[in-house]
Amino acid sequence: MISPVKSGSGKEKMPLIRQFRVDGFFETGMNEYDGAMVYMRMEDAQIALNMKGYATGVQVRVHDIYQAKTIAEKIVKSIGFPFWARDWMQMNRNLFSMLKLQKIVMFVILILIILVAAFNIASSLIMMVMEKTKDVAILKAMGTTPARIRKIFVLKGLAMGGVGTVTGGCFGFMICGLLKYYPFIKLPGDVYFLTTLPVNLQFTDVVIISVSTLVICFFATLYPATKASKLDPVEGIRAG
Repeated sequence: MISPVKSGSGKEKMPLIRQFRVDGFFETGMNEYDGAMVYMRMEDAQIALNMKGYATGVQVRVHDIYQAKTIAEKIVKSIGFPFWARDWMQMNRNLFSMLKLQKIVMFVILILIILVAAFNIASSLIMMVMEKTKDVAILKAMGTTPARIRKIFVLKGLAMGGVGTVTGGCFGFMICGLLKYYPFIKLPGDVYFLTTLPVNLQFTDVVIISVSTLVICFFATLYPATKASKLDPVEGIRAG
């Protein structure tokens, strides 16, 4: 059942009902298109829409998708009024706004998870300082400077954070690779506009997350490292 495009009254405004043979189904992963778009012969569409010899629009494919807006402006400028053009960013503005917001939210959630892991690193180093009190005191009695003691515990914390970052990064790359070729995570299309979870690895995002993780781990090591460097050798040996 197709509603005619031309305005009118009576019989002209009645929707046209025709039978078509379905040759196949297509799936783009975007519920907005999969639930409302159909491909058919141009002649049949013109008859159904009561627009014989006319078309409602022309789709232009470009090599560089990020130049679509510029090309659309040039096309409108060349053909003039009353024609107009919309690029893919304008047509899917709500979708990209949602994805951008979700990306920011996921980054914040990831930072919170990293902060929890950083607190675990700090607590582990504090326990290590308490366990190695005698060893630290002996090192200081032998002439080791507080800066070297601080450096030992900072490097220890960074090593723990580095191992976690590399391990998590490897698992992340593996899962993203699987999702890219085998989209096994399904989403409700009427809620997220997408039926599968899109994956697009960005090198800059990976670098930002990795550097942020190491920076947070570095700050988490400062307190236990400073506490170890300020340990009194006499009290440490006595306590040990």
